[in-house]
Amino acid sequence: MESKKLLLGVAVIALGFTSCKDEKAEQAEKTVDSYVMYVDSVGNVAAEDAKGNWQGIEATYELKSGEAEAAIANMKDNAKAQERLDASRAKYEALKAKYEAEKAPEQPTTDVTISSKQQLRNALFGQGKIGDDMNFSWVNAANIHSVYQQFIHTAEDNKDSYTREDWDEIKLMYEALDSRKNTVEKEGLSSEDNRKIAALKFKFAPMLKVNRMGAKSGEMKRAKE
Repeated sequence: MESKKLLLGVAVIALGFTSCKDEKAEQAEKTVDSYVMYVDSVGNVAAEDAKGNWQGIEATYELKSGEAEAAIANMKDNAKAQERLDASRAKYEALKAKYEAEKAPEQPTTDVTISSKQQLRNALFGQGKIGDDMNFSWVNAANIHSVYQQFIHTAEDNKDSYTREDWDEIKLMYEALDSRKNTVEKEGLSSEDNRKIAALKFKFAPMLKVNRMGAKSGEMKRAKE
């Protein structure tokens, strides 16, 4: 009789643990869903309303993004959840870049030209993100993976049109971004994002070296002709 009671007690405890675990997983999924739906809702906001209330949108986004990142640890399919977060994060960064570009003051159309160096930086990072001050403080744990993606994919897509000076600038920007990554890692960069960034860098580093050397030798050859 005592043995039956003991076994029953163990079963009840085990059931309780399972139930608790399931509840955490369910709550975590709701948190991630809430984050994804919030980003989708930002995309549906009228441009004028979004620009006028961007500070509030940004604050809510940062809160929900942090909650979603923390919730992944309690989910059964972490990899799939991380993919959803990455997709929503990229979508949000694109919306943010769009609204920031639209709310930027109009530049005079006369006597003002954007240098080729600034045009390159705008393409690699987004309009006005990196200026002469080389300030990368806007790059954080939440967006650094998408920053690397845009930078590397842009360079890859346009590699045949870059001059030697362009590749020198790309190398400078790449090293500056890597330096910012070292800081971001200490601030809580997720292991998943770190792994994805490492894969991007592994592919990009030799391409940067080869194309930069090729552009330099090409200019030297043309100078001798």
